[in-house]
Amino acid sequence: MDTKNTKEGTKDTKKSEDFDLLSRRVIGCGIEVHRALGPGLLESAYEQCLAYELGLAGIPFDRQVPAGLVYKDMTIECGFRLDFLVDGTIVVELKSVDRLAPIHEAQILTYMRLTGKKVGLLMNFNSKILKSGVRRYVL
Repeated sequence: MDTKNTKEGTKDTKKSEDFDLLSRRVIGCGIEVHRALGPGLLESAYEQCLAYELGLAGIPFDRQVPAGLVYKDMTIECGFRLDFLVDGTIVVELKSVDRLAPIHEAQILTYMRLTGKKVGLLMNFNSKILKSGVRRYVL
């Protein structure tokens, strides 16, 4: 057996487990916000409260992170902003809509590609139960 491949596989598995654990913690913070507020508010209210919960949980994050677009050899600042970048690794996009649409999925996948991040969470706070409004994406 080639130990080099085994070590790399273990490293990849560890990284995947880290993303999974961090994703679960972020979702848990979202559920806490949703339990307290319920559906029906503006996205900006949920964003403020989720930032508070992430801070309480000791989860590092940045809000409203600019995402530039690179086209060939040109960088374009188009005003794209990630709602959250958690621990420098997970893109989190919040919504408060009747139901998630394909354009919402396209948006988070595009943000993930633009930033080179492999994991993303799309959270719709206008769901009866937040768990049913959360989608996790991996590139």
